[in-house]
Amino acid sequence: MKVVGRYGEGLLEAVPDEIARLERLGYDVLTTGELKHEATMRWTLAAHASTRAEIGMSVMIAFPRSPFVTAQMAWELQQMTRGRIMVGLGSQVKGHNERRFSTGPWVSPAKRMEEYVQTMRAVWETFQTGKLVPFEGAHYQFTLCPPAFNPGPIDFPFPKIFLAAVNPAMTRVVGRVADGLLPHAFTTEKYVRDVTLPNLARGAEQAGRDISDIEVSAGGMMALAESEEELVDKLLLSRERVAFYGSTRTYKGVFEVHGQQELGQKLYEMSVTNRWDEMAGAVPLEVVQEFVTAGTYETLPGEIEHRQGFASRVSIDVSDDSTPENDERVSDLIRRVQAI
Repeated sequence: MKVVGRYGEGLLEAVPDEIARLERLGYDVLTTGELKHEATMRWTLAAHASTRAEIGMSVMIAFPRSPFVTAQMAWELQQMTRGRIMVGLGSQVKGHNERRFSTGPWVSPAKRMEEYVQTMRAVWETFQTGKLVPFEGAHYQFTLCPPAFNPGPIDFPFPKIFLAAVNPAMTRVVGRVADGLLPHAFTTEKYVRDVTLPNLARGAEQAGRDISDIEVSAGGMMALAESEEELVDKLLLSRERVAFYGSTRTYKGVFEVHGQQELGQKLYEMSVTNRWDEMAGAVPLEVVQEFVTAGTYETLPGEIEHRQGFASRVSIDVSDDSTPENDERVSDLIRRVQAI
């Protein structure tokens, strides 16, 4: 199993040192998200600083950006890294698209994302062959690319495209057009096995693809601790994340699989009345345990194998405490997970 590390959550100038440490620890894949900071600057800097790991995003918000621009960036980075780029895209929810990113009126995110990926692939085919490969959809079109705007072919495979998906429609899109699936943090083993994987297979079948050609990342949350006692404390802290995501109606299907519809509705009502500080206390510990793969440095690999054996890659975040002793322990943990 590939092990994924995270970079870029701090200052931009810290990225090269982060990449050096994460590659030294033995991570296979390195990704950045897009919360407080814009993703593509960190992605580019990481690609330049890296020497061996796959460099990606988990995730960049797609719709505020043109698919041509995203394809163009990935193309150049794929050339520079000699084939180690992964494009990780997510749709975000309606409110953020309309009120934060100003992407225009909200439309079906699944269909729009499918066209986004199809447009990117048409752009890459055009770059590689020198002949226009047009795409015209309901949301995107690519019908013009004179030679002056074509950077030309590269000597490496096209970059991988991973899509974040929670709901069935987006998961089927992954099956039809993407190279990999990024389940949301707000997911569980039961939801992945009962809902996500069947819909991924259905999408692949619709496109005449083999599901084994699609990489699946382990979703959900993770808690790593020094001891069993500390692990309980970390699980209690994870209640805040479960409460936050659980209050979003977009993700209500995950609670429904566990018969927790009432909890989801309660959290939503608390969020719209600004009772954010009370929400974590409304989430029982047994619910948290469904969402969090938890273990000590000794037990975590076994927990990952047991709960996330369906995945080909898993994210493990470690502390910034870079001492020789701690780094060796982390490297040992990574090696044991890679052996799964």
